[in-house]
This record gives sequence, structure tokens and C-alpha cells, in this order.
Amino acid sequence: MNAYVFPGQGSQKPGMGLDLYENYDEAKIYFNKANEVLDFNITGLMFEGSSEDLKKTSVTQPAIFIHSVIHSLISKNFNPQAAAGHSLGEFSALSACKAISFEEGLKLVSIRANAMQAACEKNPGSMAAILGVDDSIIESVCSNIKEIIQPANYNCPGQLVISGETDAIKAACEELTKLGAKRAIILPVNGAFHSELMSSAAEELEHAINQTEFNNPICPIYQNYNAKPETNKNSIKKNLLLQLTNPVLWTQSINRMIKDGYNNFFELGPGNTLQGLIRKIDSEVASEKLEI
Repeated sequence: MNAYVFPGQGSQKPGMGLDLYENYDEAKIYFNKANEVLDFNITGLMFEGSSEDLKKTSVTQPAIFIHSVIHSLISKNFNPQAAAGHSLGEFSALSACKAISFEEGLKLVSIRANAMQAACEKNPGSMAAILGVDDSIIESVCSNIKEIIQPANYNCPGQLVISGETDAIKAACEELTKLGAKRAIILPVNGAFHSELMSSAAEELEHAINQTEFNNPICPIYQNYNAKPETNKNSIKKNLLLQLTNPVLWTQSINRMIKDGYNNFFELGPGNTLQGLIRKIDSEVASEKLEI
């Protein structure tokens, strides 16, 4: 069975979406609509902006959402039996699978991005990618540090991102290196995504979600918070909020999807990050870019 996956922050790149805009009239309509919804020329940044222009969370998240959802809307090959999205990508999956409209989804993503950026300014933190050590060891080290620190992204076996207060992240990296981690890389971010330090962003997002019309999606969405398939709009809304302050269970989600019979994965949007992660989770399943 086929499943469709949508990337999160970090998959952006200069020129993203320009090929869709130039080659598909339907895509052009949606790109122009995105500028109207956001009330600024985000397509100009997507098509002509530099890597630095695209790094700002308030630009990155809407840009990836726009590219990913338009990819699904214009593709003749998008016929989902299940879907999942990595962090921000969960909103793309929900919009592509008719739980929220393109316009309402974009508004939510913009609010989420701005709220997360504000939370970063209010409570600066750090994140680090830990490579080559068991998840249980990372979890144990985090639990023994008094400051705020926790697992943030279970990306694939041997790759877990931690998030929290800067001093705590540095201490964890030092300890995990001693315990055998192949690498402990401080990431170039100014905030602690998917941690308690995002609680103020969750409060703002909750209000926006409650003001947004949701439908039950046309297929199960495997959500980051619990790695389970959800089709009930109320459960989906609750899990979207919990996602902000809890880890992205990507490895667990993909394993659950495979267990449930999905063995062909198609990635939409910019980049191919998720294809690589899925192959590391299970090299037996197929993973490729969705063709238009």
C-alpha cells in the first residue's frame, strides 16, 4: 500500500517551487493565492531568495507548506491511503488530505511559525543531533540533567535530536560523546523546538486551531505525537498542539506504518530528506519522490 510523507523545517532551498510555478497553471493560481493569504510576497523569497532569506522560521515554515501542498494538489499520482508529516509537515499532510483547506492551513502554519519564533526570542535554547548511540542512552542522559532538556526528533535509528536550554544541551553533548556517540552536533538554531520552551507558542497556536474549521481527513494521518493513525478531527487538533512541546516520533511512525502494511512511501515538497530517513529505518521498503 502507498503512503505519502511531507517534510519539515530544514528541507527548504533557494528556488523552491519555481519549476511548479513556471510549468503548471494550477500551481501558479495557488502560489498567487499564498501571497494574498500571507499579505506579503513569499513566492519572491521562495523563487529568488538566498539560503539566508529562507532560514527565518516565519518564512521557512510557510514556504515548505506551500511547496508541499501544491505538489499534492497538482499531482495526478497523489491518491493517499495514509500520510504523515515531519513536524511542520504534519500540517501539509492534513491540508493535502482535506482535513484543512490550503488557505486555512497556510494561516495556521504562519501563526505557528511566528509563535515559535517569538518563543525562541523569549526563551532562547539549543538543539543538537546525536548520532551513533542508542536512544535509551540519550534518554537517560537527558533525564539526569536538571535543566530543561528532552528528545525532540526520533529521526531514524542512530539519529536523535535533543532540545532544551543551551547549557543543558552542551552538557548532554559532552556526556554522550564520552558514552560513545559518534557525533554530537549543535544545530544552527536559536530555539528549542519540540520542548517545554515552546509552551508559549502552543498557547497561541491553540487559540488559532480552535478558530479553524477542521474536517476528518480522507485517509489516516500518522501523527508525530503518538505515532498512531488518526482520522478524528478532534484528536488531530489535540495532537497538533501536543506536538509543539513533545518529540516528533518519526521512527516510530514509519515503523507503525510499515507494520500496518504500507510499503511504498512517496515524498512531496522540497528535498529528499525523508526518503533517506525511511531507508535507514527500513531498507526493505520503497521510498521515492512523488511524480507530478
